[in-house]
Amino acid sequence: MSGLSLIASEPQAAALFLDVDGVLAPIVDRPADARVPDETRDELRRLAGRYALVAVVTGRPSSAAAAIVGVREVRYAGEHGLELEPEAAAWAEAIHGFASGAGWPATEVKPRSAAFHFRTAADPAAAERELGRIEQAAVALGFKTRWGRMVLEVLPPLEITKGTAVRALLAESGLRRALYAGDDTTDLNGFEALDGLDVAVRVAVASPDGPPELVHRADIVVGSPAAFLALLREL
Repeated sequence: MSGLSLIASEPQAAALFLDVDGVLAPIVDRPADARVPDETRDELRRLAGRYALVAVVTGRPSSAAAAIVGVREVRYAGEHGLELEPEAAAWAEAIHGFASGAGWPATEVKPRSAAFHFRTAADPAAAERELGRIEQAAVALGFKTRWGRMVLEVLPPLEITKGTAVRALLAESGLRRALYAGDDTTDLNGFEALDGLDVAVRVAVASPDGPPELVHRADIVVGSPAAFLALLREL
């Protein structure tokens, strides 16, 4: 029996961990325009009633993710798990000050971090070089940085990732079977968090600008959020 079949065969013993952008919602130029399709919302409600845990693990704040996903029955863990770490709040003021002074036109300020987007830049290579200078300044101030799909994030200097969020939720629930679906570099930590479980299924939603490592590490690879919705329907 495949890992996916084992997950589906005992849903009350399993957890589903799902990213938002690029997985549940198609990638768009402006993050504020992202939306989970109605048919995916319907499927999430069905799954929330069937599985022991359905959790959205995202780089967005949980309040923003909940508005985009639009399904109150699922659990939300935002800002790559920073919301689950009390120490992260102590860095918020300094990070926000840095973000406001950076002068980047597409800055997303979050409660505990900041994201510098360059998906809409006329010259992405030049934008990435300029963000490299912003990264150096952030590191010099003691912040942590992380690159994702057309984005640079500035974070508190804590060892908090999507993986730590997944481990915390698994420990809380006591579940030993899980599926994790992601599309970006940060989701590799989510994949790693399933190591050692009785049943683990890692799903990569592949794209031209996504990390090849995610595809190599995945048990299942799909090519779009629409294809991932078809997989959810098998659960």
